[in-house]
Amino acid sequence: MSAHHEHHITSSASLRDFVLGMSDGLTVPFALAAGLSGAVDSTVIIVTAGIAEIAAGTISMGLGGYLAAKTEKEHYEAEERRELREVQLVPKVEAKEVEDILRDFGVPDAQLPVVVAAICSHPEKWVDFMMRFELGLERPDPRRLVQSPLIIGGAYALGGFVPLLPYMFIHHVAEALQASTLISLAALAVFGAFKGHYTGQNRFRSAVQTSIIGSAAAAIAFLIAKSIS
Repeated sequence: MSAHHEHHITSSASLRDFVLGMSDGLTVPFALAAGLSGAVDSTVIIVTAGIAEIAAGTISMGLGGYLAAKTEKEHYEAEERRELREVQLVPKVEAKEVEDILRDFGVPDAQLPVVVAAICSHPEKWVDFMMRFELGLERPDPRRLVQSPLIIGGAYALGGFVPLLPYMFIHHVAEALQASTLISLAALAVFGAFKGHYTGQNRFRSAVQTSIIGSAAAAIAFLIAKSIS
């Protein structure tokens, strides 16, 4: 008999942070550089504006990641305190909720009193049980307060320099725009396939979707800047 192997998609919080930062990092500076290419005839201006945007975007995205992690932590702690009070003040009501949850999981009625008593005999585990199975909340990793802003901000900065690199080495705006478009679309396609692989989606479809979104943003920015200038 051959061994049974299961394949599960395990998208971690760090992976989600990377996807968020890289997605915006590849798209926003690409659109900015393309838009400026339709309005100015200087790669120096485009590079300067691009670096300023990457710096601002990195700080903004990193701060957003920190605030999101902080909010998640504070929300969990507030709900945990509420559950602890309810366990202390209305233990019979909370025990009935445990019983209802276990019954929904298929625990036979004859065994419910024993299982409920075992859970309720340990207040900390009781609260943890309610957090997980009544509220659907997992205790946040405290390291997320540092990791999340670093990953999101770092991925944004890394992605942001991809469309900007050609403008640093090619001094003719039109040629730099062509090179930036090719490089950015290739990077968006690779990133889209990567995202599709780790989220369980079709890699080709994800690559195409990501490329279309990035190119549409850049094209719109270019046309708007061109029409105004």
